[in-house]
This record gives sequence, structure tokens and C-alpha cells, in this order.
Amino acid sequence: MNKMKFNWGSRTFVMGIINATPDSFSGDGLMAQGGNWVGSAVAQGIRQAKDGADILDVGGESTRPSSTPVSLEEELARVIPVIEGLAKQVTVPISIDTYKSEVARQAIRAGASIINDVWALKADSAIADVAAKYKVPLILMHNRSKPKNAQESEKLGARYVGMEYGDLMSDIKRELEESIERALQAGVARENIIVDPGIGFGKTVEQNLELIFRLRELKTLGFPVLVGPSRKSFLGYTLNVPPEDRLEATAAAVTLCIERGADIVRVHDVKAMKRVATLTDAIVRR
Repeated sequence: MNKMKFNWGSRTFVMGIINATPDSFSGDGLMAQGGNWVGSAVAQGIRQAKDGADILDVGGESTRPSSTPVSLEEELARVIPVIEGLAKQVTVPISIDTYKSEVARQAIRAGASIINDVWALKADSAIADVAAKYKVPLILMHNRSKPKNAQESEKLGARYVGMEYGDLMSDIKRELEESIERALQAGVARENIIVDPGIGFGKTVEQNLELIFRLRELKTLGFPVLVGPSRKSFLGYTLNVPPEDRLEATAAAVTLCIERGADIVRVHDVKAMKRVATLTDAIVRR
């Protein structure tokens, strides 16, 4: 298990995305390539680490709005071999992107050292027990995703419509505070909690833009902030470009998120976004 001491505020940390799925929204689902996809996933992680990734985030279930849930057995079959392979080859910490406690447990045993829960304990609260037992960082992401609010475009992908908030950031903060309290009660140390406002998860295009504009408000929770704008549909719908053509939009979003207090950026294009983060840090962290 590769652990890392995060000196929050010193710089922006880059999390590289490894999708061990056949149906990622961004078009980078490694299983869709066929052949030795586990080897491809490990090679991708090695490359991302060389390109400057501070964390590698392995996920085995697509979280796009129109995706089909996978069974526990299938998710384990996807992520465990990749984590085991990466743990032998890289020194940066590995994160498991899951909302199932058993996947989290087995992933840590396989070499992961961070849990990234996209439902912030609201799908399986036992994830907090796993994080507490193994004393690993726990990322809690805000999520209001509902399939009935998703609309699909062949070119631009899926987006959420008709999502209602009283006040966007106040609602996000309140719901994250509920998850934080659950984690603390389970024994997760405060210094091991990271929050994520959930860009793209149960939020309309306009709400995602507002979220980034108001991101600094999330810092009042007192925890490190992770953001994941990479290749998201709100970028595509704003610029009318498909997932594979969203590099510049991602760079703009990453820059603004860092300026507004993000501590970790979760991205597909590690080499480019590492450069974006390094330059932005040089300007805003003075």
C-alpha cells in the first residue's frame, strides 16, 4: 500500500483517471479496447505516474448518467487485477473509485490506499467503517444523480436537466456535512476526509458552471477539496464539442478550480493538466 503525506495548500495534487470499464463517458473505457485490457490499464497508470500524477484513481463502474450498474463480482473482477498490477509498478498512492464497501475493502488489501466514494456514504455507509479500520483517506462526493433527469445526446453525451436546488452551494455543503458526520462517527479521522462537490453529478450545465464560480465557498467546510471537471458534459454542451475534444475546456475549468481553492484535480489528460496546475500554482500560491 503506497501512502503519501499531503501538504495541503502547498500545491495542487493531480489525480489520474483509470477507467477499467467498457462504457466510460469520456471514451477511455479500457475494457472496450479488448485484448489484455488489464495490461493496458496498468501501462496507462505507469504512464500517468511518469507524467506527474500524484494519485491514480481506478474505477470499475461507469458513473455517466445513463450507465448500467454492475454487480459486486463484476466490479471486483475489473478493479482488483489492475490495482494489484499497479501496486507492483508505481510508488504513487492508488485510489479506488467505488461506492461498495466490499470493493473498497478488497481494493485496499490489493494495494489501494485511498477510497473515493461517489455517493458519500449514502449508497453504502459501511465504506466509512473500512476507511476507519485501515486509516486511509476517504473522499466524499456530493451526488444527486437520478436517471429520470438524464438526457442523452449522441454527440455530447448525457446531461442532467430539471435538477432543483434551494441554493446550490448551501445545499451541497449541507449534504456533504451529513456525510462528514457519518464518517466521523464511524471513526474516520478528520485529517483523512476530503470533499468533492460532484461536478456533473445531478447538476445541470448551468449549475456546474455556477459550482465552479462559487467553489471557494466549499472551503468553509474546513476540508481539502477535490474537483473532477475533466471532459465532463457541461463543457461539451457549453462549447458544442464531444468528449475527445474537450482538452482546452478542461484546462480552463481546472485553472479556475485551482484559483478558487481546489487541492486535487481529477483528470484524464495528466501530462497537460499537470502543466496547467503547475503554472496556475505559480501564479496563485505565492
